Order: sequence, then C-alpha cells, then structure tokens
Amino acid sequence: MTRKCKGILYNKEGNGMPLAAAVTLGLLMLVLVIIQFARLMIVCAGVKDAMQEAVISTINDNYADVYHAVREGYAAGYQPTDGSFEESLDYGDIYGRLDGLLGLEEDSGYHCKVGSNGATEFRITDLKVYIHNAGLASGDTSSFEAEASVRLEVPISFLKKVLPDMKITVWCKAAYTPKF
Repeated sequence: MTRKCKGILYNKEGNGMPLAAAVTLGLLMLVLVIIQFARLMIVCAGVKDAMQEAVISTINDNYADVYHAVREGYAAGYQPTDGSFEESLDYGDIYGRLDGLLGLEEDSGYHCKVGSNGATEFRITDLKVYIHNAGLASGDTSSFEAEASVRLEVPISFLKKVLPDMKITVWCKAAYTPKF
C-alpha cells in the first residue's frame, strides 16, 4: 500500500490537478474544524467569565449581612435579631446579571444569545445556586461561599447541522473572607 502511495506521489506523468484539489479541500476542512473549535472555546470562556462576575456580585450583595467575627477568623451570613442571630442569605439575580453581561434574551425557559442574523449563538438553562454559610460561633473556619452552575448549549454550525449541539455544565465558585 505504501509503495503504491509513493508511486502516485512521485509519478511525474499525467495531471496533478485532482491531487491538488483534494489536498486543498482537506486543508480547508481542517481549517474549518479549527475555527469551529476556537469559537466553542471562546463562547465557553465568555460564559464562564460572566458567571464568575455574577456570582462574585451575589457574594458582594451579601456583604452587608455577613457577621464579621474577626476574633474567630470566619465569616457567616447572619443578622442580629432580638438577642440572637438569624441566617440571612441573598441569592441575588444571577440570571439577570448574565442577561445584562452577555446580552441574553429569555425564550421559553432558556436564556439565548441571538446573533445579528437571527440565529441562536448559544443558550443557557438550569441555573443552580448553592450558598454555603459557615455556622455562627461553631468553630467552622470555612468562608462564606457561593457556587453556581448552568447548562450551556452551543449549536455547532459545521456541515449543515450534521453534528449535535455542544452541551456542557459551566461551574464557578466565589467566597467571601473578611480582610480585617
């Protein structure tokens, strides 16, 4: 087989046009795959950055209710009430922040980014937010943390929808620890 391939490549008879066209088409397909992969990576990175900013904003919104226990060295989301403390958590509006940061539009349960040509560039759904509140005076040295995840779906526009959409879970975490 290799001898036959070498023979075709080194053969100086005939026309090299079909081989040149095949190589050109092969290289074009490779370039298209690389461009599509780069587009997917850029979309994922942009959504992750926006998620991090939204979760950090949620943590900052909880700043006013965080009990500063400098002596104990931890922080927790509690408010004083009638001689005791009550847990106080603000989950914020992460979807609203994502909509503003990424220019998303809500459409039947999805938050979609629509391109200038009217096609959906990506969509986000299934937001889950978990806030870990350190126990008050419990000796728990963990910080006040928020974790969030969303399901990201990006249509792959390669070979007229032969490939399925890319579906991944984007996850991020932010924590508040008092500086002083």
